[in-house]
Amino acid sequence: MSMPRLLLAVAASCLPLAAGADAPPPDATGGPQLNLIECARLLDPVAGRMLGQTTLVVEDGRIKEIRPGAVDPAPYRKTAGSLSVARLPDATCMPGLIDSHTHLTMQFGKNSYSDKFRLNPADHAIRGTVYAKRTLLAGFTTVRNLGDDDNASIALRNAINAGLVPGPHIFSAGKPIGSTGGHADPSNGFRWDLQGDPGPKDGIIDSPAEAWKAVRQHYKDGADLIKIMPSGGVLDESSSSGNPQMTLEEIQAVVAAAHDDGFTVAAHAHGAEAIRRAVLGGVDSIEHGTFMDAADMKLMKEHGTWYVPTIIAGQYVMEKAKQGWYPPQVARKAEEVGPLILDTAGKAYKAGVKIAFGTDAGVYPHGDNAREFAYMVQAGMPPMFVLQAATTHAAELLHQQDRFGRIAVGRGADVIAVPGNPLDDITAMQHVSFVMKDGVVYKQDGKPTL
Repeated sequence: MSMPRLLLAVAASCLPLAAGADAPPPDATGGPQLNLIECARLLDPVAGRMLGQTTLVVEDGRIKEIRPGAVDPAPYRKTAGSLSVARLPDATCMPGLIDSHTHLTMQFGKNSYSDKFRLNPADHAIRGTVYAKRTLLAGFTTVRNLGDDDNASIALRNAINAGLVPGPHIFSAGKPIGSTGGHADPSNGFRWDLQGDPGPKDGIIDSPAEAWKAVRQHYKDGADLIKIMPSGGVLDESSSSGNPQMTLEEIQAVVAAAHDDGFTVAAHAHGAEAIRRAVLGGVDSIEHGTFMDAADMKLMKEHGTWYVPTIIAGQYVMEKAKQGWYPPQVARKAEEVGPLILDTAGKAYKAGVKIAFGTDAGVYPHGDNAREFAYMVQAGMPPMFVLQAATTHAAELLHQQDRFGRIAVGRGADVIAVPGNPLDDITAMQHVSFVMKDGVVYKQDGKPTL
């Protein structure tokens, strides 16, 4: 192969995967790329209503028109450089979904505790590309990634943004921040000579001063938000899932430093006292909230703190504990927490706490995110509310309501469709048949297009 031909071949191999994967390139007329999406129904989560037959006109990756009924594609074909038409005769279209709590570069399994000594950072990063694609094909076009090792999800975010691999829009917290021996400590369960002394660069803090340093390190690393661990957790090898593990002063320091850098703060918190401290400390959201009590709920309403229940994760770890997946102390915690999260979520909804959709994906298999909708309905939340939780509510939590959570003229085209009407049967959300992100179709007729 001659050198010019070799250079052309290399350049072609480096083109973004998503570019043109689903539609022909613009022709010589130089006109725009148009997509017509003809939907049997269209969810309007802002108004909280379901519209009838609607056609979306997407031009060069953005919503150009929203038209009632079907449209004749002929006039569009005259001016388009390329035109594709997706007819979805019995489907409900809606904005791309948002999962507010994921871990895209890990997936827990029977061997996860010993894998700490087998898998390299590169292994997690490469597996993350697979999990990101599964998440996108499940209809989740945007996620908050709340914790990883070695900032792998930041690298994954960058690769997706560069068009190198397919996946959702990622807002990454990088490494979680917590205390020595707490849920965020990566050396929990290690024998003493392997523990080392993790510090602020590793996300481990034991004072307000170290809290400032850890947040500033996250800013340096390129994180999008901060995740803290002010309570115990289930899957680490310590003894408690709910004990408080950060002081109020440490939480306040994290929040102050985070706000200086333009970050929001998500708080993993199972225990009631840890939730109280996190809310008083100014965090934006409580994740899990298993042992949340009435006083916590009242405080969250007063402070406008969001709640992300992650019911599916609680159910999953409870099931796997019974199958012998975990060490004894972890299994005990899983069996304590699992049965309570669904009930807590229902009480929080009735109390009027703000709720955003999130699942803790990675604790259970990626791609099953939509099972959370059925659990939320089981907890007593109406179908329209749970769809809003994964669109408008989650976008507000992200402070990205001007980009995501609704379909509107001028916005980027993140659109999904499910068969039937999810307001009649919420399990329809588990069967996404069409996925478009930024105007690129990744799934049509229930099949991936790349």
